[in-house]
Amino acid sequence: MSFKKPLTVETICLDLKGATKDAILAEMVDLLTASGCIRDRDAVLKAVTDREKRMSTGMQNGIAIPHGKTESVDCLVAALGIKKDGVDFGALDGQPSHIFVMTVSPDSRTGPHIQFLAEISRPLNDATVRNRLMAATSREEVLHLLLG
Repeated sequence: MSFKKPLTVETICLDLKGATKDAILAEMVDLLTASGCIRDRDAVLKAVTDREKRMSTGMQNGIAIPHGKTESVDCLVAALGIKKDGVDFGALDGQPSHIFVMTVSPDSRTGPHIQFLAEISRPLNDATVRNRLMAATSREEVLHLLLG
């Protein structure tokens, strides 16, 4: 799997405005909606929010990977957002999250979702990549950092 297909320049935001977990989730869903990736904004937001209520997707090192499954998408879609101030996302290390990668995939497909999450975790585990993402000045730069 490649980042190139699910993650596009249109689904990247370098300056998320939300100050809470719910606001970040809504803003990321709105990013996917504006890019034309999803059919039903409310269904996608519900899927992602319901998943987040079961267990936080705040990881560690300032990363959160909210995700959900719904038939409001035809294939795996992804968005990436950066919040320089950080937001409490219930991360494992107790630190605020700054880099958010949201994925939404069809209920009927498990493989691509898990494969994408595994693939995107690799570069995000590198502190240098995380620092460069935080300092990125263009969406194209973010794609280049993740695609290598």
